[in-house]
Amino acid sequence: MQESQIVIIDAVRTPIGRRKGGLASVHPVDLLATAQAGLIARTGIDPAVVGQAVGGCVSQIGEQSFNVTRTAWLAAGLPFAVAATTVDAQCGSGQQSVNLAAALAASGTVEVAVGCGVEAMSRIPIGANSSGDFGRPINRSYRQHYNFVTQFEAAERIAARWKVTRRDADELGVLSQERAARAWAQGRFTDQIIPVDAPVPGTDGKPTDRSVRVDQDEGLRPTSLDTLAALKGVGREDAVHTAGTSSQISDGAAAVLLATASRAEALGLRARATVRDTILVGVDPELMLTGPIDATRQLLERNGLTMQDLDVIEINEAFASVVVAWARELKADMERVNPNGGAIALGHPLGASGAVLVTKALNELERVDGRFALVTMCCGGGLGTGTLIERH
Repeated sequence: MQESQIVIIDAVRTPIGRRKGGLASVHPVDLLATAQAGLIARTGIDPAVVGQAVGGCVSQIGEQSFNVTRTAWLAAGLPFAVAATTVDAQCGSGQQSVNLAAALAASGTVEVAVGCGVEAMSRIPIGANSSGDFGRPINRSYRQHYNFVTQFEAAERIAARWKVTRRDADELGVLSQERAARAWAQGRFTDQIIPVDAPVPGTDGKPTDRSVRVDQDEGLRPTSLDTLAALKGVGREDAVHTAGTSSQISDGAAAVLLATASRAEALGLRARATVRDTILVGVDPELMLTGPIDATRQLLERNGLTMQDLDVIEINEAFASVVVAWARELKADMERVNPNGGAIALGHPLGASGAVLVTKALNELERVDGRFALVTMCCGGGLGTGTLIERH
């Protein structure tokens, strides 16, 4: 548990663009800069009082290299004296960035921090930083201890161990899409979105002076059990998962402003929630994606809570089996889990997703007048992230 009370002042996100969609023309630096600048503008805080910005990004190569968090901060015209760091905790990078920002404040290193994240997967494909002519990250020494498996294979192994059927996965896929469509129809996301002005490419593919405003998530699509049943499995001939029950390749960014409670009060900032606890756990890398199970159990135990105490839960829908297995282990009430859809419907911009989930959880907690929210994610390499927040 945090020794110093760390509060969330605000949290914002860009729309999540589908692969090669409306945000594909936006440089990741500009995408993250839009979220960072939007956060600062909404809160009215003097950006010079921010101690550090911590950002998540998985494929740190090309446009997303050279400490993209720092470059985005400068590209947004924000004070150069504010330092920034980019971290890689795989799919949980954005959430771990929020957690590290909270830890910096809790330790007294800074009093105000920004946790954020970005991934422009249309421009920097997944795995781009582990291919090419520079060798492979998984070497012989690693293989002496563990077999290396893909995330697709890990998801199928989880499905087999927890007896998650194709029908179970398809039902979650439909539910995610239905809930996301309902959330947009009811305006639940409106207040958390920072619109993005995406450049219109010219005939040469380079940006022009014209732009198109993107202000809604692009991954939503009409879905039924019949349409999902017709899809071919991914990774195996008898695969449980399809493109309709796996997270979408996406573009997006998000940012969260945190501070010590005393500093927030001194600055006249309204605290929306307290960060009660954070965690990063390691799990079997051959199953890889079971981290949310351990992260949830440890957070609940450390804080004297039960699943029934959680009013909102955001768990990343990397693959349907991850969520179903977690729910069966924790006996979760699915009415409180991803109530506005998850990555199957909305998308999964890798380095941004964790900060996106914190943003969604905070807003939903207020909407339902709840007290506690949990955010948790599975991560490549066998990690699990967790953040427990309490609404003010």
